[in-house]
Amino acid sequence: MASGDFLDLSKLPQRSTVASQRWSSLMTIVLVVCSLISVLTTLGIIAMLVYEASGFFANDQIRLSRFFTDTKWTVGQTQGEIHYGILPLLSGTLRITAIAMLIALPLGVITAVYLSEFASKRVRSILKPALEVLAGIPTVVLGYFAMVFITPYVLQPLGDFKTFNAAAAGIAVGILCLPLVTSLAEDALRAVPRSLREGALGLGATRFETTVKVVLPAALSGIIAAFLLALARAIGETMVVALAAGSTPTWTLDPRLQSQTMAGYIVNTFQSESVVPGSLSYYSIYSVAAVLFVITFGITVLGQYIRRRFREVYN
Repeated sequence: MASGDFLDLSKLPQRSTVASQRWSSLMTIVLVVCSLISVLTTLGIIAMLVYEASGFFANDQIRLSRFFTDTKWTVGQTQGEIHYGILPLLSGTLRITAIAMLIALPLGVITAVYLSEFASKRVRSILKPALEVLAGIPTVVLGYFAMVFITPYVLQPLGDFKTFNAAAAGIAVGILCLPLVTSLAEDALRAVPRSLREGALGLGATRFETTVKVVLPAALSGIIAAFLLALARAIGETMVVALAAGSTPTWTLDPRLQSQTMAGYIVNTFQSESVVPGSLSYYSIYSVAAVLFVITFGITVLGQYIRRRFREVYN
């Protein structure tokens, strides 16, 4: 634009103020409806779980105290005394989750630190798509991978591992959670202002010292939130554990044995042709699902609290 020329506003397209207000009101209504759908869906899930789970606890054979203390689970078996302690299912869930986090958390954070602080643009252009491909692998494929490769070629040469075991399932779930931890941790690291890095380097710190003593503490809340989100993802994982962990609830810490998880029990029971709607086995599915929902919901709330409580705000 030449000096002295001004923008002629009269030549710009004019929109009716009334039409703009109507469009804005319409979009506001659409956004409110979408928000209400999310809230109502969550409330509907909670109501369904409470209603169906109440059918389990209303049974005369069930005692709430034994549900949380008994170390055997035999619901669905046609012979013998019925045991309905959720501890074996909870034990299997936590055992596999712990193995998964031992793999996903350190590897994910180290990978995120490398991508954020040390990797060149060329390396990032290779590793980032590779992580995205890993995140896109179907969980059923990881389950079969644990069965046909991890167990026979990685674990069984090390000891007496069963065909279905907690270790293989935990390793596969850890691989599943690795891209999630890496992506979220990297976002938290890259959100740290560059001025903090330059200040530490200007004071004589090395690049490694700057990363460990400045960048990581500044991004700690985001890294913890990433860990908790991956933890909730691992606890609720279904297909990997249904294929690789086995279908026998076990009250043990031995990773070589079968370990049915809460999510795995739900899948295996729904697949059983002997489960009749209205039976004790049918209602037990929802009682286990309700406990699983409470655990994952609690982890999500804890993650939100930690992120807000320890979040670093920079100007």
